[in-house]
Amino acid sequence: MKASNPNPYPCQRLRSLPTSRREMLSRCVGGFGALALAGLRADRAFGGDGASQPASAGHGPHFRPRAKNIIFLYMDGGPSQVDTFDPKPMLDKHNGEDPGRFFKVEATQFNNNGTVLASPWQFRNYGASGIPVSDLFPHVSQCVDELAVVRSMTSGFPEHTFANYYLHTGSALQGRPSMGAWVNYGLGSECRNLPGFVVLNGGLIPPGGLDCFGSGFLPASHQGSVFKPSGTGVANITPTEATPERQRDKLALINQLDDLATAQFGEHDSLESAIKNYELAYAMQMAVPEVMSLTGEPDYLRQAYGMESKYEPTRIYAAQCLIARRMIERGVRFVELTCPKVGGDRWDQHSNLKSGHENNARAVDQPIAALLRDLRQRGLLDETLVVWSGEFGRTPFAQGRNGRDHNQYGFSVWLAGGGVKPGTVYGATDEWGYRAVQDRAEMHDLHATMLHLLGVEHTRSTFRFSGRDMRLTDVHGHVMHDIIG
Repeated sequence: MKASNPNPYPCQRLRSLPTSRREMLSRCVGGFGALALAGLRADRAFGGDGASQPASAGHGPHFRPRAKNIIFLYMDGGPSQVDTFDPKPMLDKHNGEDPGRFFKVEATQFNNNGTVLASPWQFRNYGASGIPVSDLFPHVSQCVDELAVVRSMTSGFPEHTFANYYLHTGSALQGRPSMGAWVNYGLGSECRNLPGFVVLNGGLIPPGGLDCFGSGFLPASHQGSVFKPSGTGVANITPTEATPERQRDKLALINQLDDLATAQFGEHDSLESAIKNYELAYAMQMAVPEVMSLTGEPDYLRQAYGMESKYEPTRIYAAQCLIARRMIERGVRFVELTCPKVGGDRWDQHSNLKSGHENNARAVDQPIAALLRDLRQRGLLDETLVVWSGEFGRTPFAQGRNGRDHNQYGFSVWLAGGGVKPGTVYGATDEWGYRAVQDRAEMHDLHATMLHLLGVEHTRSTFRFSGRDMRLTDVHGHVMHDIIG
């Protein structure tokens, strides 16, 4: 460290005459502007080159964004559309009959098809919009006027792993960049001391594994960082060195070694990403314990989220939702929540539909409703896009006696906040809830719409790889303008 200069004004240009505040401001105004501009240009949140930043922007927004952040509520296993947000009276009318008498039954995952199966739950109309929601969601139903329900979503794949890659990356191929990675590549992050893409793992990693959250051919610094919704969130966040000085010395040595490697071998993404990850990890030492600590949240809010619930999966998901809100408050760009374990299967009820769906709904219903209300109360919902989706839906006929098989031909997802038109229903399935027949949407359309709300034109958000300009939506995708407010 350089010794301090005993002369505080080494330029020898100090004016001895007294200066008024008005004179001082008039002389320095240009300097203030230059300082502000330099700060903004260096800040990845404003499209700076971010050479030393953990997640600099690849291109920035193409037009004025409606949303700044995304919270993606991933419903692992495929919730049944005809038991959640898409009521079908025909199932009650023909319950127990052969579905082949009424429509062509496509091959299913297990080809153990039973009879038409009526929903075990009643649907009721809620809110000023009158959107029907099943009794599975007594809490989310009270927020229905915030939702845009898409009843005509489709997937190209009926098997969990391929469908999860398709949902998360826009491709059924393993190793493609996830939507969270694409968002952070395109826009960067407004947070300097937390990852721009965080996965809050409630206990169930999707079929397909961590590749659902990977960066693929994008720089590795854009991949998802997996946090647990308890304790410190991530391992080894507490320094093991005896003093901060010793830790800084260790990091300085690592930087020197990295510089030597760069000088000898040139710049490589793996090395550059490792350097950025070291820098981010250092910053996270203070930020992670603070954002993970829920002790400062008021008791009424903890209760509203379900932190005091007798059902442990509700407590786990409540912590996930509350931490997600705290993360987007601090500028984390994309937060995904996976489902907690409920003692049985995830939303994948090939049998025991009633108990399985009830357990999964009980885990997430209250926390999701509290999250929507909390974001609204804080003025954050208008700039935070919340997306609820599984990888596919389920058949309107039984698998065996009391389950439902996978159905990629038509199912429901919903979006809220972030520029979405509230209290909206988009698209429709046929009278059985089997196939999308009106405003049919694909996963690429969902991704295009999410990017659009973030101010990104999906056809222009590209990355050159293998001689081709790659993008999240590949050569597909249309923005669902009818659900945009």
